[in-house]
Amino acid sequence: MQDNYSWQGQRSSGKDLPGQVVLVLQGGGALGSYQAGVYQALYEAGIEPDWIIGTSIGAINASLIAGNEPQDRLPRLKDFWKRMEQNPIWSFRNAFPGFNKKMSYWSTVTNGIPGFFRPNPLAHAGDSYPLGADRAGYYSTAPLEQTLGEPVDFNLVNRCMPRLTVGAAHVRNSEKRYFDSRDCELGVKHIIASGALPPAFPAIRIDGELYWDGGILSYTPTEAVFDDNPRKDSLIFAVQDAGHENLHT
Repeated sequence: MQDNYSWQGQRSSGKDLPGQVVLVLQGGGALGSYQAGVYQALYEAGIEPDWIIGTSIGAINASLIAGNEPQDRLPRLKDFWKRMEQNPIWSFRNAFPGFNKKMSYWSTVTNGIPGFFRPNPLAHAGDSYPLGADRAGYYSTAPLEQTLGEPVDFNLVNRCMPRLTVGAAHVRNSEKRYFDSRDCELGVKHIIASGALPPAFPAIRIDGELYWDGGILSYTPTEAVFDDNPRKDSLIFAVQDAGHENLHT
């Protein structure tokens, strides 16, 4: 993602587009960094989404967009993904091709990612130490709650401009649940629940119910647009991983 994100003063009014602009951001871990580039392309084209729908890592990016004023969105996305970078202390790129990638992988497995998740040592204690449903994961996502609490203004999110919808999987009944800023007040727990992928991450409790990563039931949550009531004409930008990253409309 480039640094060309100065506010241009004039954005698309949407009058020349065939409906509401919907940005759909799926799950996929590192795919999330490409989603930031897709938003940058839309921004530079003068297009701002009216509705953002996200699942898993897509929900995190969606909250960073919806939870900031237009001129601040790209800087917030860039700052978040900069924090997620894994930079090995020693580089063996030339001497041992591929070694840096393996070292980064094992560093993540062993230490987690600062600001995102950290190891849960009690997960290896066996049945002699019951964790309980709220902590039943190999990692804790508590750092992510603090990380998102800083750059995401949930008061702005709940103004519903743009509308934000995040998908999660209801643990008890195995049904998809969409949390929508049009219908309820969203907070950081809703975003983390959308990315709580088991068994790595524990389920997140919202209103007494447990939720896992929405990608378990719907990886690309485009169906939320077609199930919306009332249904509106929509121009959908969906970021999908089909061997390589493309912008599909």
